[in-house]
Amino acid sequence: MSPWLTAHAHPLRPLPAKLHSAPCITNHDGPPVPPPSFRDSQFGIIFRRQRQRPLDNSGLKEYLALPSRFVNLTSSFEFAGWGSITRLKLTREDREAGEAKLNKMRKERVLGQFTASALAGNAVLGSVFYALPAVVAVGGVYSPISLFIATLILFLWRPIMEELASALPISGAPYTYILNVSTKSLALVGASLLLLDFASTAVVSAATAATYLAGEVPSLPFPIWVGAAIVLFLFTIISLTGIKESARIALIVLALHMASMTILIIASSVHWGQIGIDQFKANWEAGRTSNASAGSVAKQIYYGFCLGMLGLTGFECIPAYISRIKPGKFPLVLRNLHIPAIILNTAMMILVLAIVPLDIIKGGANVLSILAQLAGGRWLRIWIVIDAIVVLCGGVLTGILSACELLEQLALHRVLPNFFLRLLPKTGSPFVSVLSFAAFSSALYASAGTSLNIISQMFSLVWLTVMSFFPISLLLLRFNRGRIRRDSPISLVVIFIALIIVPAVLVGNIAVNPLTAAYFAAYFLGIVVIFTATQNKIYLLRWIYWTYDQYPCLHHCRATMAWGKILINLMTNLRRQPVCILVKTDEINHLFHMILYVQKNEETSYLKIVHFYDQEFGVPSELEANAKILDEAFPEITIDLILIDAVFEPTNVAALANHLKIPTSVMFMTCPGKDFPYSMSELGTRIISL
Repeated sequence: MSPWLTAHAHPLRPLPAKLHSAPCITNHDGPPVPPPSFRDSQFGIIFRRQRQRPLDNSGLKEYLALPSRFVNLTSSFEFAGWGSITRLKLTREDREAGEAKLNKMRKERVLGQFTASALAGNAVLGSVFYALPAVVAVGGVYSPISLFIATLILFLWRPIMEELASALPISGAPYTYILNVSTKSLALVGASLLLLDFASTAVVSAATAATYLAGEVPSLPFPIWVGAAIVLFLFTIISLTGIKESARIALIVLALHMASMTILIIASSVHWGQIGIDQFKANWEAGRTSNASAGSVAKQIYYGFCLGMLGLTGFECIPAYISRIKPGKFPLVLRNLHIPAIILNTAMMILVLAIVPLDIIKGGANVLSILAQLAGGRWLRIWIVIDAIVVLCGGVLTGILSACELLEQLALHRVLPNFFLRLLPKTGSPFVSVLSFAAFSSALYASAGTSLNIISQMFSLVWLTVMSFFPISLLLLRFNRGRIRRDSPISLVVIFIALIIVPAVLVGNIAVNPLTAAYFAAYFLGIVVIFTATQNKIYLLRWIYWTYDQYPCLHHCRATMAWGKILINLMTNLRRQPVCILVKTDEINHLFHMILYVQKNEETSYLKIVHFYDQEFGVPSELEANAKILDEAFPEITIDLILIDAVFEPTNVAALANHLKIPTSVMFMTCPGKDFPYSMSELGTRIISL
């Protein structure tokens, strides 16, 4: 037997009975000779195929003798190269670098329940300034009922969001949730919705703040759109100071807002007690018709409920920065914002109907500032206007910081260029992401003709669609990654009810104003096209080169020849960006499906199969052989096998990333079981199989 075969001989699994009963081969010069064993035939085939490979790993596989689709490129362009097998022992420097990375990540979890609540709280609790007028316009005197029902709906979403966060405490959700439980294409749809949602949050908040100011100061020296631009610029500068400092500013703003709303509620309640219920009766009579049927009343409540969801915008931002929140605080953050949202929206709506005449409410004026004027006088009105401007500016900050977390994840997953990860040296702020998002928000506002009405119409649909991704993500997690550890699994009934509610509310919003769907579709499809293009860069470049290749004259001109070489080099460099799959077993079907995932979801021709082992158990018996088979099966991918003498744990994974110069964000693994002792946020890897 060959020395190679001898060195790799090992006991294999029992063969099926059908193989054991195979007939013997007759030897006319002696007794019957049994057929080769499974072990001998398996390794014989591998050895026969692999020994044709030159020692320097040059040469092509026979598969690539087929003609190339390119006129001026041979099959060697398609061939990624032969893989190799390496045994690696991590150095002390690698381990120190890995430990330093983990410590840095732990130190970034700086947000407690109140600072984390403040970042999204200004958007959630500040939405009362633009949600109430929108709800009254369709819900009329039944608006308190509509708003109360709308705020109660979040009791369905809170346990869904908590279970997802316990399983995958990774920033950028729900994009990162979908990425770990489904395909990257679907995840990019979620990312497109999130980016549009965050931009809408920033633009609507800035424009509403400017509108409130213009409503109180008619002689402003600049138009409303300039005021909105100033707000966007100011909070772009603030966000460049870093997330911790921004959270502290947001907490101060939220505290002032809650104090202002408390004073307004107390003052309005006292005033209501003084004037009695006459105004409420007048509004009730003016808002309902004597022959109103139960169906028309239900329709008003339904439409008000659909638009009442605007009073909850901002909740979707919380999971976007969950990796910055201290462990165990996420459920408290949801509670801290949900309960005040129920009280604030419902109580304010009742007080407005009890004190302010209905024709003024529907007139589109600054409703809460008028309520403050009637309840407390001019001083309280000025206070509420200032509070509205400040807290809505805080909503701009929420949109910017949430978008930065999303853009960082997209850069880590190679959808966006690496320069989105660059940080300011003193503040640690991702300045490229901040400035890019500010530019995108400005472009969104400008393309809508600086119309707050258009952006607001679209905002409700965007928010609802984003919220639908949470139950969808949890359903996919249960089905595709059911073994992962998570806290307090909820009933499937809750998930299905949430999934039923979303389309019902979407239909209601579209029925109120059908143009809403058109604006939403236009912006959404535009972002999806951009992300799809950035994700499929090599595919697009191949089409460009193929078109260039069809014209022979272009290959004789020096200028165009240079462009051809640039395209080839660009494709080659992009293809050689490596990814890793971290494997536990040597099952070839399991390895095959993981490689298929990489082939379908990542643009690379360089894959490293990594296995951590210890000396006691050794390397799985068939891993090396199967790696060679797979290297043969995928000529367009170089498949290396790296065997690491170390324990599989976060520090060693980070050390490996440092050694190979491959970020953990492009290291993939199978779903860990419930007894797995580490969090996915510590590993930083992606789950790609059950």
